[in-house]
Amino acid sequence: MARLLVSQDDRLWLSRSWTTRPQRAGEPDDAYRFVDRAVFDAAIAAGGFLEWTDFGEYRYGTPHPDPPPGHDILLEIDVQGARQVRARHREALLLFLEAPSDSDQAHRLRGRGDSEDHVRARLSYGPGERETARELGAVMVVNADLDETVAEMGRIIDDRRR
Repeated sequence: MARLLVSQDDRLWLSRSWTTRPQRAGEPDDAYRFVDRAVFDAAIAAGGFLEWTDFGEYRYGTPHPDPPPGHDILLEIDVQGARQVRARHREALLLFLEAPSDSDQAHRLRGRGDSEDHVRARLSYGPGERETARELGAVMVVNADLDETVAEMGRIIDDRRR
């Protein structure tokens, strides 16, 4: 979704996150920078991340972004990362994307190859994540239809720019 949004807005730059999880079957090589735990931990120790978090048994993080001049930065992060970004950048626009229902979320997770244990765990985090997003002042966006969701996100970003 983020790639589609960036392809429609030449003023957006998508940051590439790091993760210690293995690449999923069919997942593009550039979906993340896939690294082992030692490499990730070394980057933490060097202060290399804008935000990072443990999620399940893996780590995810966003290196300090370096976008081209004149570009707004787009991050794909969870609410733990959003909390860290908000603490450093009060002006950040936070969009919280959520599935229309838990059953839709479960279907999407299974469709990308997640295990049933991961699906159950992910669904259990949902209510807390929505509450945290609201506390952080995120704009809540229901992702029912890809094209409509991307258009809504574009409108929200354009409104903020004005």
